[in-house]
Amino acid sequence: MQRAAASLASSRSAAAWACSSTSRHAIASCSATARRDAVVPLRIRGQQKVPLHSMSLSLLSRRRPARTAKAAAAAAELAPASDEVAAGGGIAGTVQLGAMIVAWYLLNIYFNIYNKQVLQMLPLPLPYTITAFQLAFGSLVIFFMWATKLHPVPKLSAAQLAKIAPLAAGHMLGTVFTNMSLGKVAVSFTHTVKASEPFFTVLLSAFFLGEVPSPLVLGSLVPIVGGVALASLTEVSFNWVGFWSAMASNLLNQTRNVLSKRLLGGEEQEEFMDDINLFSVITVLSFLLSLPLMIFAEGVSFSPAFLQSTGLNLQELCVRAALAGLCFHGYQKLSYMILARVSPVTHSVANCVKRVVVIVSSVLFFRTPISPVNALGTGAALAGVYLYSRLKKTKPKSS
Repeated sequence: MQRAAASLASSRSAAAWACSSTSRHAIASCSATARRDAVVPLRIRGQQKVPLHSMSLSLLSRRRPARTAKAAAAAAELAPASDEVAAGGGIAGTVQLGAMIVAWYLLNIYFNIYNKQVLQMLPLPLPYTITAFQLAFGSLVIFFMWATKLHPVPKLSAAQLAKIAPLAAGHMLGTVFTNMSLGKVAVSFTHTVKASEPFFTVLLSAFFLGEVPSPLVLGSLVPIVGGVALASLTEVSFNWVGFWSAMASNLLNQTRNVLSKRLLGGEEQEEFMDDINLFSVITVLSFLLSLPLMIFAEGVSFSPAFLQSTGLNLQELCVRAALAGLCFHGYQKLSYMILARVSPVTHSVANCVKRVVVIVSSVLFFRTPISPVNALGTGAALAGVYLYSRLKKTKPKSS
């Protein structure tokens, strides 16, 4: 025993001597690596930047200890230069990520189909009620997940709830306006208009954060704006309410992201929260915020007595609404999980491809008439979004 204790003491002395003789850069590297390995179980290690259109998730889901200016500079030097896929795990990890992306696309496709069918079946538009139902369904799934201990229940402080509440409000209102748009125009047109999100990101970032975009980034906005305008002029199902609802959804979502970056960018986090719990809390808060808005705007119109008086097939309507709610919750949760495993640029590109898949599938399913000029406008807008995503990777760092 004494010999083992002596050996341990000798090892500790040798480690202490080695650390004292190690360069400052190596010490910073060791401490930075230890911190990342200790507190980031689901977040991709070394990932520093998250774009505004990815909802600034890392600002809420990562707990960072206080660091001096010198330590922060050392950590910045150690940040990886690559912004490619950050998920590891070799072939198995790649297959898992690919399966998640395919499921993300499929759930998004089915959500748009079922949601459009529900909105078409209703005798009058009820976007607030539909939104509350979708968020309620997701909240039930979340409470089941917590009750069965499939995922640990988060420990929230009042300060954290105050920071998450604006994100939940933006999430809820963005969904309301998306449902308004889907109830008025074709699914393909709604997603074409929503492809103009980068325009609002650049505009609001310049206004609130003082971030000046590069000429190349500004140039990528030209095909986006031009493509949306061209598609709008030639859209058969064009409706001003549907158009402005989709635009309002873009504006709300991007304002939420920009303001969350401004509010949370430099603050320390009290407790760690992973991406699944962050999305879950946002969903539950969004549902609670949607209830008074639904009652004030539409009353309790979505009731069995009201639906029976319209002659609707209640069973068919409820089944499709439940499937839409399940797909809505599933594809959004997968989006956040994928964002935790890949770089922001990769996620943005995958989201752009997803929008193409949703547009094409909705056109085929609903047999939406599209003229060659309309298809050209949609293609130009989506190409601009892809170009914007790639240019964000090469954007120079602000000093």
